[in-house]
Amino acid sequence: MLSWLQRFLFVAGFMIIGYCGADWFNARMQQQKSSRELDQLLLSHKPEQKPDIETGKQIPEGGLVGKVEIPKLHLSAVVFQGTNDTVLDRGVGHMDSSALPGQPGNVVLAAHRDTFFRSLRDVHPGDEVTVTTEDGPRNYRVDSTEIVAPTETSVAGPTSEPTLTLITCYPFFYVGHAPKRFIVRAKEIENSPVEAKNIVPEQLPVNRSPRPKKEKARAAHPYEVAPSPYSPEGAFDGRPPEKTADLTYVFKVSR
Repeated sequence: MLSWLQRFLFVAGFMIIGYCGADWFNARMQQQKSSRELDQLLLSHKPEQKPDIETGKQIPEGGLVGKVEIPKLHLSAVVFQGTNDTVLDRGVGHMDSSALPGQPGNVVLAAHRDTFFRSLRDVHPGDEVTVTTEDGPRNYRVDSTEIVAPTETSVAGPTSEPTLTLITCYPFFYVGHAPKRFIVRAKEIENSPVEAKNIVPEQLPVNRSPRPKKEKARAAHPYEVAPSPYSPEGAFDGRPPEKTADLTYVFKVSR
């Protein structure tokens, strides 16, 4: 009887490991494929063309948005449109109701804490973030971090100035579905669209402006719920109910 149980547990464990391995391999393959696709778009981009962000182009669910990079954290991941399970298994997701890089407002990106946004645990104010789309790079500087409840959807609301918001679950090493959300706020800094046709994608320029004096990161207890200073209560007044539901969804799927 014991030998049969041992065999069953061995087979079950092997299948679980195989499934996780296949999932990880597929995600890496998707990242490499989409990264090459973005490189080709950058090389073929014509500066005289009017950027798609100004013509209101709609990116289909799962479509390529660009790439997010934080050099200091060695974070580099392809961004896809949407925040459903399929998208977040492949990479970083761009929230449907938020602005695209280059548009006014709040660009909201979400990813899992145990895959693409794992290194966010080491982020600090002053760190630089680059989001590259087919129209070139947009540069941001981290302004603050905070820990909120999943119901605090105002962090994904519109802002009066170009802002980047990164969302993942918290605590980072929690076993199971984490009860909180870790929010990184970054403000856009001086950007100058590059002529990608004359630049190798891997050598795109990075903003070298002097970094501000290092701020002391605001300490937060793992279970403290901090209000968002960027979108006061009522930020969603006047927005259709379905939009608010979309903003809540990302907090559910980004485990």
